Amino acid sequence: MDEKLTDQEEARRAKLPKYEELGVDPFGTRFEKKDCLKTVREEYGEKSAEELAELHHNVVVAGRLMAIRRMGKASFVRLKDEEGSIQGWIAKDVVGEASYNLFKLADLGDIVGLEGTLMKTRTGELTIHIEKYTHITKCLHPMPEKFHGLTDTEERSRRRFLDLMVNDSSREIALTRSKIVRGIRDYCDALGFHEVETSILSPLLGGAAAKPFITHHNALDKDFYLRIATELNLKKCLVGGIERVYEIGRIFRNEGIDAKHNPEFTTIELYQSYADLSDMKKWLEGLIHYLTDHILHKHVFHWNNQDIDLSKPFESRDMADLIYEKTGVDFREQISFEEAVELAKKHHVPLEKSWNSTGYIMQAFFDELVEPTLVGPLFVCTYPIEVSPLTKKTADPRFVDRFEFFCGGTEFANAYSEINNPFDQKERFIEQLKARERGDDEANDMDLNFLEALEYGMPPAGGIGLGIDRITMLLTEQANVREVLLFPTMKDEK
Repeated sequence: MDEKLTDQEEARRAKLPKYEELGVDPFGTRFEKKDCLKTVREEYGEKSAEELAELHHNVVVAGRLMAIRRMGKASFVRLKDEEGSIQGWIAKDVVGEASYNLFKLADLGDIVGLEGTLMKTRTGELTIHIEKYTHITKCLHPMPEKFHGLTDTEERSRRRFLDLMVNDSSREIALTRSKIVRGIRDYCDALGFHEVETSILSPLLGGAAAKPFITHHNALDKDFYLRIATELNLKKCLVGGIERVYEIGRIFRNEGIDAKHNPEFTTIELYQSYADLSDMKKWLEGLIHYLTDHILHKHVFHWNNQDIDLSKPFESRDMADLIYEKTGVDFREQISFEEAVELAKKHHVPLEKSWNSTGYIMQAFFDELVEPTLVGPLFVCTYPIEVSPLTKKTADPRFVDRFEFFCGGTEFANAYSEINNPFDQKERFIEQLKARERGDDEANDMDLNFLEALEYGMPPAGGIGLGIDRITMLLTEQANVREVLLFPTMKDEK
């Protein structure tokens, strides 16, 4: 709590003893709320004044006072709950002097309960004729101004409780995200996938190329990583005989913060035995159509300054073809590392010291020159082996059977035909260790436990990871990941 109070804050606190004098706890007790305002409006909003008078329907609602218009012995208020708002009319000769005196202590932001019958005012507005007024919780701070209040993105993210309180759009995004996650679960469950939970703490770094957070377990006197992916543990489930498995959970990567990245984020990773990349395409396209049909009830989304139609069949293109069309460089040709370096310099593609083969540069060409131009929905397929240590090779061993899914210049999902050959996987891990020695701090560890699992036999499988934060950004048409996270990671206030 702030020690230095404004005049308005002082005035609100000065009312606390007055509540106690009236025998009312200013910070409330249990209240039996029977109606939600959205349902009340849907069921009774279109009825005439005469119909409401005949019905004499009683409601018991609770929420926050967003407006008070006092007129002596009667007043109008506006009450807001989770999904709606309604006007109330309170009069001293209806609720009684004691209740009206209690109401006179009310400030904007107070949480109250209203009981009464529905009516229409002369202007035709649905209104509660209040017969019982209950104070529930005192608000000790002034509410943000309605039209010029909480609009700054930084401030809204830091004080999300206020943002949700006064900005309907923010609350709607939060509730829509919940519906999207539930829709993903429903879709997966209907296809026979089983949801599991795996460890967040890991003794090894694996499953993705990313910088980890490191923590220390005192009892074991050992460092652990916060997981950067759920991949390896879920594949162990396949070895153990759970043929269709998924996990929705938090992932942690010790990397930058920007419009599309937060250090902790949510993904679904899913693996299907006896499948490959084609099955993952079907799964993802089906999921997105399910979400747009049943959750969002729309199919064209304006995002990243583009209209993206998710109802049409998703196109598939090879990465090498996209790079060739953009730059004239054909990475299907045998290009030496030295030649690739010169091509990168010519096309102003940045290089990393740890790179030692052409595949890294091919990926950089795509990231820098192609990815920002993609509209989608598009599957980009066939990636260089160097950047895909857990993926089956294609007929050309320089490439692997992998896709990433793009819309509006942004990647949303990553899918593989999974390696199930323990000898191949061990070689990939060895290459990762060599990359780490060259300075690549995102390279994977050698996971001997996972290699042992593969030696017991893992069925051929398709696997996919989908960023839930990002798909929510697209489906709610938000440009910044903070808008779809209730409490994003923020820099310290200056």
